[in-house]
Amino acid sequence: MRLENKVAIVTGSASGMGLEEAKAFAREGAKVVIADLNAEAGKQVAEEIKAEGGEATFINVNMTDSASINALVEETVKTYGKLDVVVNNAGIFDKYANILDTDEAQWDLIVGVNLKGIYLMAKAALPVMIEQGGGIFVNIASVAGIVAAKGGAAYTASKHGVIGLTKHMVSEFAKQGIRTNAIAPGTIVTPLIKDVVQNIPTDPVPMKRFGQPSEVSELAVFLASDEAQFMNGAIIPIDGGFTLQ
Repeated sequence: MRLENKVAIVTGSASGMGLEEAKAFAREGAKVVIADLNAEAGKQVAEEIKAEGGEATFINVNMTDSASINALVEETVKTYGKLDVVVNNAGIFDKYANILDTDEAQWDLIVGVNLKGIYLMAKAALPVMIEQGGGIFVNIASVAGIVAAKGGAAYTASKHGVIGLTKHMVSEFAKQGIRTNAIAPGTIVTPLIKDVVQNIPTDPVPMKRFGQPSEVSELAVFLASDEAQFMNGAIIPIDGGFTLQ
């Protein structure tokens, strides 16, 4: 198993891509912390993983609150003794709202969860990882962080920020044994956008289909594994060729 004995936090893992990532990590031998604001769904995911023979626990977290994120990291280390991997998956979508249609509260919420949440997570987890001699971050960005045609104003800005923050983390912390890479998914069919996807044509995607959460989760497993130990600062689109257009 590629992640045997690793301890991983997967944020936003009560549903969608995060759920698939958490289950994939558990299948590969990781001890997984399901970190989400939705306690009912998060606990259910942890129970499903345990029923399938994996090891998981649920910890409630608010990705815009530093005290909540600090508590998440502290509880993880208290439970498992270390922290090897953080998958920064938690995110929210703005349904393509442009600047004029985005009020200040919506902007603050989307940037707060999608970008500030990763900053707070890194700020909490990095000291633990540095002290133990290394660690891995897998940041879930988006093709909206590469091009401007796959999200609204706040979402696009936040995902460009995720890519910039990923690069900064490598430049500052690679020498201390920290690996940080980002995945940039295209349109992935998840509960977050299921009502939007029905109205999106697949024509701009060379493969003429949208992606599945399991396809992103397998890439996340690879980046967290020793197979990717020389990968640092990679921004990897998984989009059916969309960003090549």
